[in-house]
Amino acid sequence: MISEMGTIFVRLVSSLSVFIVIAGLIGGSDIISSIVTSKSKRLHAVLIGVAGGVFGIYGNLSGMDVNGAIVTIRDIGPMLAGFLAGPLAGVVAGLIAGIHRYTMGGITAEACVVATGLIGILCGWLSRDLQGRIFTPIWAFTVGVLMEGMHLIIVMLMVKPQETAEEICRQIALPFIFINATGFMMLIFLIKYIWNQKALAEERSRLRSELQAATVIQHSLLPTVTDRNPGCEELDLRASMKAAKEVGGDFYDFFFIDDTHLALVIADVSGKGIPAALFMANAKQTIQSCVRDYHDLSKAVFAANNSLCQNNEAEMFVTAWIGIINLEKGSLRYVNAGHNHPVLITDQPSFIRERSGVVLAAMEDMPYTENVLELNKGDKILLYTDGITEAENSRHELFGEDRLLECLMHASGDSVEKTMNKVNQSVAGFVKENDQFDDMTMMCIEYRGPDNTTEKE
Repeated sequence: MISEMGTIFVRLVSSLSVFIVIAGLIGGSDIISSIVTSKSKRLHAVLIGVAGGVFGIYGNLSGMDVNGAIVTIRDIGPMLAGFLAGPLAGVVAGLIAGIHRYTMGGITAEACVVATGLIGILCGWLSRDLQGRIFTPIWAFTVGVLMEGMHLIIVMLMVKPQETAEEICRQIALPFIFINATGFMMLIFLIKYIWNQKALAEERSRLRSELQAATVIQHSLLPTVTDRNPGCEELDLRASMKAAKEVGGDFYDFFFIDDTHLALVIADVSGKGIPAALFMANAKQTIQSCVRDYHDLSKAVFAANNSLCQNNEAEMFVTAWIGIINLEKGSLRYVNAGHNHPVLITDQPSFIRERSGVVLAAMEDMPYTENVLELNKGDKILLYTDGITEAENSRHELFGEDRLLECLMHASGDSVEKTMNKVNQSVAGFVKENDQFDDMTMMCIEYRGPDNTTEKE
């Protein structure tokens, strides 16, 4: 008895293993997806039912004869079909698998037809109420046990003589119920896993598309730098932004206050990705509006800070360097709100160091100091974010301010474009294959106006 039961276990497990592999291959392909997305629910149910019936036929063919009864994993096909697509699918699968079983003959042929068909119908009805819960281990296994228990009861009621029915059930009950219930549970989870993976893949694809669109939108928010823009002979300007992710929090801006005054902005929002990009768009517009509205630059930055502090539930902040250059005289008024010190590039490059104010959006009513720098003809200023100086190599060493000055040591005669290229090449040579950790943004200007630094605005 025990030996026969072990043989039944081995045979059913072998059949179930092949069943699961085939189901996994089909589930991982586009076949099921095309069926599930069918416009006709009835056609969808019929196709799922046919698939379940085919699995039931496989169960019949791989079954084991025990005293004239064929012990199989046939019922898993109609059970799955019913839970996946409702009663119609369960009926179709049950009839296909049951009729095929009937053609094989044997003492339990008629009972198996009735049991398999009934299992398909019941699972279809149960799916309406239990489908959410059937994807848990206890429910899937319990349903499998109940269905196979019912199958054996039908065998007991229909198979004659009674003694033969009882003997068959004693021999097959434990492996038959356990393997079919376990198989149903495993296939339910396999299907759930495949569907979840496909949903994740679709979500990743959607997010990639949205991030690509966000990248385009973010770059469209930045002013385009060309030989004709910003459109003043007194100033040569180039700028670049390289985000660490698809979108970032760095930005630069330049815009005319009037015919002779050009505003320059470079900023770095805390964080990365979409939240930083959204805050960046708000910060850029807020700073530009305040600089246009206030003649006093310190008051403009004061107002911008208070505006950005309002409704800042994400508690983000932004470092910013904001300047206004008089194109006729070369006088540069600027405010530093916690940003990196720019580099003044002359015969000997040096940082424009001053006491900087608090970062924007951190605390309301913070004072900011306006500073003034007089530029000579040919002087250049490099503005940048901390992604440049904090770029890391494989040994976790920072590029740093010293290396930045070193690469600009002989840049006084270079164009602004060549100057930026030097910095990019120097940073790339330093970090080599190490991943970019932070956004890298630069703006370089060269004053080409009259060489007159004695007059004040």
